[in-house]
Amino acid sequence: MELKGSKTEKNLWEAFAGESQARNKYTYFASVAKKEGYQQISAIFEETANNEKEHAKLWFKALGELGATAENLLHAAEGENYEWTDMYARFADEAEEEGFTALAAQFRMVA
Repeated sequence: MELKGSKTEKNLWEAFAGESQARNKYTYFASVAKKEGYQQISAIFEETANNEKEHAKLWFKALGELGATAENLLHAAEGENYEWTDMYARFADEAEEEGFTALAAQFRMVA
């Protein structure tokens, strides 16, 4: 059975994206809680973020995306190149067209 092009592949990518975003979100929440003096809540957010990281890794591995270091370096370089040569420039242009000049500037800064 071929995973490529299947609904299951789409679901794996969606699961990976959701878990990855949740990890970042909980890490940000942990930082805020820590700054506000809520050490225990911060620790809970950190633990939850780590759980989400492990869930994301399951789906990433199931997709066959976790390779040897040389392959991972190439994959990372391609992704970063796409971000700074295409993605953020397009995002900036679209934000500018819609009147979000501050966000357009941020997109350009990250690129």
